[in-house]
Amino acid sequence: MSETTIAVERPLNLPYRKGGRTGPYVLNRLPEGAEEKPYTLFTVKPLGPIIGAEIEGIDLRIPLTDELKEELNRALLEWKVIFFRNQPITSEQHLDLARRWGSLETHPFIPQGDVEEVARFTKNEKAVGYENVWHSDVSWRLNPALGAILRLVEAPPAGGDTLWADMGAAYDNLPDEVKERIEGLTAIHDFTHAFGRHLSEEALAAKQIEFPAAEHPVVRTHPETGRKTLFVNTAFTTRITGLEQDESEELLQVLFKQAHTPEYQVRFHWEPDSLAFWDNRATQHYAASDYFPNRRQVERVSIVGDRPY
Repeated sequence: MSETTIAVERPLNLPYRKGGRTGPYVLNRLPEGAEEKPYTLFTVKPLGPIIGAEIEGIDLRIPLTDELKEELNRALLEWKVIFFRNQPITSEQHLDLARRWGSLETHPFIPQGDVEEVARFTKNEKAVGYENVWHSDVSWRLNPALGAILRLVEAPPAGGDTLWADMGAAYDNLPDEVKERIEGLTAIHDFTHAFGRHLSEEALAAKQIEFPAAEHPVVRTHPETGRKTLFVNTAFTTRITGLEQDESEELLQVLFKQAHTPEYQVRFHWEPDSLAFWDNRATQHYAASDYFPNRRQVERVSIVGDRPY
């Protein structure tokens, strides 16, 4: 067990479904059996005990060496979301950085930046933020994103923070009876109720053919760490396969609420030239929409992922 693990004996008979639970949580930053190693090429500044850390001492304008890329990937896996400040990179450098982790996605529903691999989110008095829901990016794809790098272009005077939740911790702290109940279950993920409302009937039908609903495990196994993570989200998960609608909805509501637990979260306050790089396989995130009618603009580059198992 690593020295950053917060291990406590789980209290018995604590309230869970109604009114939440109280008392300490079991918070493991690393998978069971993982060894903690020092970082040699940069400094890691934790923002919480299990999720979120700022990376200091590197310049992202300079192409990554293989050694630096591998150590950054280890930081990403261990902290689930890593942050960089004072990084005045260009759009092309943003793309080049993300390409070190794989092929890049294009998003069929979000406006593009200067190139199709860049999703640009511009909010102001006419375009309000709607990303203030806990979600895992494009979980409705057969191969949801591995991760994404978000770059601040323009910040509002105040507000506009983003939060991430560690879905490994969310799974770890489920009651045993809930873990048993969801073992082996799959769920349907669909873009329709999130993005479909912006499409005409004809356009929606075409997109549903292009991106049919995907079926993924309720609990996925992280392909690099082997850790079990809860893989359902409010934005895109519509039902659990094989259950009656009422039972599916009741169970999903229990699972959705796990991302809301502050003990599993980190909150990042954006500053000029800030970046966030998150592991979409291990986290959910929530963009606080508390800056209307002020302007906020960010650009996101997403990396193609694998089929959850």
